[in-house]
Amino acid sequence: MRNRPTAGRARLALAVAVVLGGGALTALPAQAAPAADGLTVQYRTSASGASADQTEPWFKVRNTGSSTVQLSQVKVRYYFKADSPDASYRFACSWAVRGCSAVTGTFGTLSNPTATADRYLEVGFTSAAGTLAPGAGTGDLQLRFYRSNWQTLRQSDDYSFDGARTSYGDWDRVTAQLAGATVWGTAPEGNDPTDPTDPTDPPGGGQTLFDDFDYGSHTDPALSAHGWSVRSNSGGPGVPGATWDPSKVTFVSAGGNSVMNLETSTAGTGASTTQTEVLTKSVKFRNGTYAARVRFSDVPKSGPDGDHLVQTFFTINDLKAPMADDYAEYDFEYLPNGGWGEPSNILYTTSWETYNPDPWQAVNQHSEQRSSYAGWHDLVVTIDDGAITYYVDGQLFGTHGAQYLPERPMSINFNQWLIDLNGQTSTTPRSYDQQVDYVLHVKDQVLTPAEVAAKVAGYRTAGTGFVDEVPAS
Repeated sequence: MRNRPTAGRARLALAVAVVLGGGALTALPAQAAPAADGLTVQYRTSASGASADQTEPWFKVRNTGSSTVQLSQVKVRYYFKADSPDASYRFACSWAVRGCSAVTGTFGTLSNPTATADRYLEVGFTSAAGTLAPGAGTGDLQLRFYRSNWQTLRQSDDYSFDGARTSYGDWDRVTAQLAGATVWGTAPEGNDPTDPTDPTDPPGGGQTLFDDFDYGSHTDPALSAHGWSVRSNSGGPGVPGATWDPSKVTFVSAGGNSVMNLETSTAGTGASTTQTEVLTKSVKFRNGTYAARVRFSDVPKSGPDGDHLVQTFFTINDLKAPMADDYAEYDFEYLPNGGWGEPSNILYTTSWETYNPDPWQAVNQHSEQRSSYAGWHDLVVTIDDGAITYYVDGQLFGTHGAQYLPERPMSINFNQWLIDLNGQTSTTPRSYDQQVDYVLHVKDQVLTPAEVAAKVAGYRTAGTGFVDEVPAS
């Protein structure tokens, strides 16, 4: 964070080292004959005006083939004309029979623009959406999208729009792909979704990492198989001489869920200090939504209080050279007993552009709140092409500028460590806990805190404890 004292330098340099170890024209409904693989898409709109605050394409997808369809292999495209060349749009799911958390929406640009279409919304499904048996349908997909600045948008010139369709019917001005092959509808001329000249096929975005942290111990083979590393190598951040102890990363039950517990302890010396860190082995996360439910602690589990403790959830990549401009780091850091010159509780969110470890120089932006955050909190940070936005318990905590956007992918990390031993000088042993209920990342999509909560609830309702669809960078 800006002007962080010398005590914070080691954390940065050594945390980096860890990373290294819709149109007015009307078309006749398409008549699709049953086949081994086939889909039909029905459409209606709940916003029928020529212009509207948001476009509301609702769909039902039905399996007309003779074999079961994995919905994760289905993509539906709705084509529209952007309101201006620089207009940007955001997707939302209002309600879906299969659960909004199982529905994704991304935007693409057509390689061959027409008078009624130069963009498209591509609707997809996560693995949690399940399957469609022959003859079965998805039920309602009540979807919407809107301009990022909430300006009114014009629908009357959109290829896939028909304001007269206020009840469901087959609609061939949207396309459906199954396992990469177009099986329904007609795209605007020259823009077949499977055309290899289409630079956005396959589309990016919407892929999800979700982990409910349901493991037996730090040695559970599934923990490593799911892409996590439990740190054991020496070095900072934190107290010189401290060690990182994998055995202090445990999994316990809390509120009916399995949660990850990170324990940090000390007896007032570097040699007696153990710290904990868990991070993704892959460095593949960049724009999108990051979320975690984290329990911060104001008091130790045992022993005297007062240590300068840091409890975190953050993303980071490596600093390739002092002041390198492609470094990135985005932090939630809670200091229950102060530190870095702060006398008591403080929660920081910090977006880093770069730094020089020696002599210390930092380029970052931070927000802070000086109050207790003991207990469970929902932490969300979103990164798009314009800003980094932090939320705590659904409330805006801070927005940081485009100067601090990431140029390269990052890892996802949790750690708990001591800045120094100045907060409590006793040699009586003491230990502190930080807990993590879940972590979520959705690639290239900005979700609201409510949408994050719905997505997590959807995974849990479906009994999905882990999914990682995010491609390697």
